Amino acid sequence: YVFFILNVFMLCYVFHEHFCLDSYLKNLCSLSDPQLVSGVLIDVAKHLGNLSLRVWEKMKDQVHFSPVILDPNTANPCLYLSDDLTSVRKGDTDQQLPDNPERNTSSATVFGSEGFSSGKHSWEVEVGDHPAWNVGLVKESVDRKGDLPISPVCGIWCLLHHSGTYSNGVGETVKVKKSFQRIRVQLDYDRGEVSFYDPEDMTHIYTHRDTFTEKLFPFFGIGNAAIFLCWKGC
Repeated sequence: YVFFILNVFMLCYVFHEHFCLDSYLKNLCSLSDPQLVSGVLIDVAKHLGNLSLRVWEKMKDQVHFSPVILDPNTANPCLYLSDDLTSVRKGDTDQQLPDNPERNTSSATVFGSEGFSSGKHSWEVEVGDHPAWNVGLVKESVDRKGDLPISPVCGIWCLLHHSGTYSNGVGETVKVKKSFQRIRVQLDYDRGEVSFYDPEDMTHIYTHRDTFTEKLFPFFGIGNAAIFLCWKGC
């Protein structure tokens, strides 16, 4: 009798649980699919795109990579600049150019268009086998009309080359083991250094040390040949 009552109780329990489960499943199936609210998911393309942009902007703050642009208003009339203002050659005749205050009229020189008054900057100049050239930096207030000795005393920090001999502008010969096809000019304004390197293997050539008190510009002096400016970077 007890056994019968227990079986009936278990049967009722199983039936009840089955009925409840069946009802729950029917109610669950009758529910509509969940709806996603707009904006809940991450916009992967947007975030990855922004990440790339942020990385590039971070790099751009640290690395500069662009051609050196010459300032045609500073070029001596005997110098002919390329259309993109990145190379220069010495011509056989002088051009008819205005004698503006910025123009160098006493020597075959031209300045870069961008000056520097702080920080580190560098650029490379392709000099090739040209027999005579000067590359370096010049102070903004340099005398552009009178006789212009290439010397730090006059505000010009350069490496000079003439017929296979290199010098520093202060009457000293710079000893080298080979001729250079390119020259890397490197300015550390805050430390007062203008350095020259062979960019092929970064062999140090010479360093001027001074105290700079005004804006400096890239400086190029040209003999009877062309100098091709490559790029600026730092």
